Amino acid sequence: MLLLVAAEILIGFASGLIVGTGFVGFLTVLGIIPRLVQLSKTHNYMKIIELSVIFGALFGVYLAFTDIHFQASKPVIVIWGSLHGIFIGMLAAALTEVLNVFPLLAKRIGMEIHILWFLMAIVFGKIFGSIFQWVLFVKY
Repeated sequence: MLLLVAAEILIGFASGLIVGTGFVGFLTVLGIIPRLVQLSKTHNYMKIIELSVIFGALFGVYLAFTDIHFQASKPVIVIWGSLHGIFIGMLAAALTEVLNVFPLLAKRIGMEIHILWFLMAIVFGKIFGSIFQWVLFVKY
């Protein structure tokens, strides 16, 4: 029994290291955070954004591994969902910008001057999708 628990701990730790390394590699190799800062023109807040990503990831892991539940009203859930949507939307926008997805798409369909609208559509889509998920599917 003790050997089984030790194997579970080892597998869990190794899996966490792999996922964490992949996440950090994703953010650093592709330059997502610097590109996000460049797109949002918030160079003065670079350290705050980096710390927010780190503490957000740690807080998310903490919530995933504990039985902590929050009781919140719908407006608080809407704000929380908006923050999730903003982060995911900005991350998706930065990733697509880094990989030149939108410039290629805009050029191909002949709408190069509307690239900002494409980026904002993804950002707002992620925000509203996140609000929808938090309001309808999260038990509070």
